[in-house]
Amino acid sequence: MQHILIVGGGAGGLELATRLGHKLGKSKKAQITLVDKNTNHIWKPLLHEVASGSLDTGTDGVIYSAHAARHGYQFQHGEFVALDADKKQLTLAAIYDDNQELLIAERQLSYDTLVLAIGSVSNDFNTPGVSEYCYSLDSAHQALKFHRALMNHFVRFNQRDDDATLNIAIVGGGATGVELAAELYHVATLAKRYGMSQMSASKLKIHLLEAGPGILPALPKRITDAVRHELKALGVEVLENTRVNAANKQGFETAQNGFVEATMMVWAAGVKVPDYIKDQQCFELNRMQQIVVTPELKAKGTEDIYVIGDCCGFEQADGSWVPPRAQSAHQMASLVATNILRSRANKPLKPFVYKDHGSLVNLSRYSTVGNLMGNLTGDSMFIEGRIARFVYMSLYRMHQIAIHGWVKGMLLMMVEKINRAVRPKLKLH
Repeated sequence: MQHILIVGGGAGGLELATRLGHKLGKSKKAQITLVDKNTNHIWKPLLHEVASGSLDTGTDGVIYSAHAARHGYQFQHGEFVALDADKKQLTLAAIYDDNQELLIAERQLSYDTLVLAIGSVSNDFNTPGVSEYCYSLDSAHQALKFHRALMNHFVRFNQRDDDATLNIAIVGGGATGVELAAELYHVATLAKRYGMSQMSASKLKIHLLEAGPGILPALPKRITDAVRHELKALGVEVLENTRVNAANKQGFETAQNGFVEATMMVWAAGVKVPDYIKDQQCFELNRMQQIVVTPELKAKGTEDIYVIGDCCGFEQADGSWVPPRAQSAHQMASLVATNILRSRANKPLKPFVYKDHGSLVNLSRYSTVGNLMGNLTGDSMFIEGRIARFVYMSLYRMHQIAIHGWVKGMLLMMVEKINRAVRPKLKLH
């Protein structure tokens, strides 16, 4: 029986495991195994809401083992550390409990077809002090760590009766940094409803630092101008053309010989593929350390290894690389599922063609702006407000339907509406 091994349970990996589980796993035509170092899944574009406390991983997350049992695949908890492409064997690191007692020893998994969907991590560009003093939002665990610290600071500042402000500095003017900045003002306002009478958005000061000439560099100028205007209206200090040289306990040192003081610091400036991929020395990598692939999304120089999502380096005809976005991962997962099925039927594989459906930036409850790519004209259409918010949420709904199916997907949407009515709007622990 063919063993299809998928490493990484992010947007692309989980959708692929679900689809192949339905097509092959349930009927015992192939064994489908999903590997992830975490035990549950949160859609990565929502991690800024986990960090702020707007989203509760306990109710909005997907437990891999339970999901696997319902959808025809197996789940292995573990962290990928080594690959022997010749032997078609993957090594997973040992797992220890909180007391450093061994739970599961290091182990090897064999495969016939391997799909790498390991995602990306923040790129600190080896900036001194960043790893010691900054939070990142690469995973739900890191987002929750930031959230706990944020709530502790809210409690401290709620006891003060002076005009002191909680300074938060965010490095990176991409979607994560921009959306987190807006979300933090929203939760500071919500905190006043839940017993923190002295806490409000006025006690929050956020600095958004971007090394380039403008925030959201991948988006059209009209969108970036609209977002900048909204952020400044909230009170965010947007510092463009500001490169960080180092971080310390007090804040960021910038290349302009300035200093941005901060109590909490977040690094959201760029992404890269985890360093252990480079250590494998069996893949061709681009400058972002992405694995360079063929038109069929196979790692160059291999026959049995596909690559999807943020770790996939797909060069388009115009010389640009497919951007690391959730919509890219979704499209890649769909193609790889098709190609695996076509390969089993001895049919020629299809090439990947990326379709940019546009980009949206959600500024919490304050605004949503973005552009949609027109299917008929090829032009982009600027949208904002409620329509943009509806489209933004539709992307998440499509992901839910892809991994749960239409019936359960619709039920989950109903449950979320009920939860919003009965649960606190801010996670307080």
